[in-house]
Amino acid sequence: MSEPRSWLFVPADSDKKIAKAIASEADAVIFDLEDSVATQQKTAARQVLKGLGKRSGGPEWWVRINPLRTDEHRLDLEMLGIADIHGVVLPKAESGADIAELAHRTGNIPIHAIVTETPASLFGMLSYRDPKSSLAAMSWGAEDLSAALGASSKFDADGNLSFTYKLARSLCLAGAVAAGVQPVDGVFADFRDEEGLRTEAEVAAREGFTGKLAIHPAQVAVINAAFTPSAGEVEHARAIVDAFDAEPAAGVLSVGGRMVDRPHLVQARRVLDRAK
Repeated sequence: MSEPRSWLFVPADSDKKIAKAIASEADAVIFDLEDSVATQQKTAARQVLKGLGKRSGGPEWWVRINPLRTDEHRLDLEMLGIADIHGVVLPKAESGADIAELAHRTGNIPIHAIVTETPASLFGMLSYRDPKSSLAAMSWGAEDLSAALGASSKFDADGNLSFTYKLARSLCLAGAVAAGVQPVDGVFADFRDEEGLRTEAEVAAREGFTGKLAIHPAQVAVINAAFTPSAGEVEHARAIVDAFDAEPAAGVLSVGGRMVDRPHLVQARRVLDRAK
């Protein structure tokens, strides 16, 4: 499977919600052992994951473990060798050193880091750029960051994200691309607002994100559509690639009446990769 378009969170202590998530059209399901599971339920949640058995098709299985250097984190890692897990989601990551610390315990298991949940995390985006890292994706989150900053709201008076959270989002995008991993947009909290989700997901796709976090199965179809190139986009990308294949020494070519250069070729190849 190529990079997941939709990453669906589901509380790991709910058999019913897990069954719905696995049966959904999500590309990846994240069994959450962190924020959506109360402290007194975390042991039960780990037992649920141990009983899942082997994955047979459907979404990739990921687990959001608890933050580094906590007792719950250690217990989560003991469970990973039992469940059929594709990768680990690390919350509250602050630098590439956190990825190295986790990988020391998990080996080559892919890691999806949530990289904007603490004030310090905003200053470490370039540190994730390590070709030997098992990092596979980076996403951003506003809720924990807002709480850590002591903000009364993460929105401006007009209802848009305040500058600090727009900055966090942009830093995540740039940091992920610099690290050569998937940039994943954050959650859209109102799962009943389909049009709002569609607008946000389409904007994220235009900016360069290639996937988005989801908190409800109802969001999956909208997200998948937003991050799947249209037939027209694929046709145009193919034309650019074919043009440069025909003239590999060219720096600039005319395609469809427009001048395109090497950066357009890079983007065209990305579109074709996403369309697979």
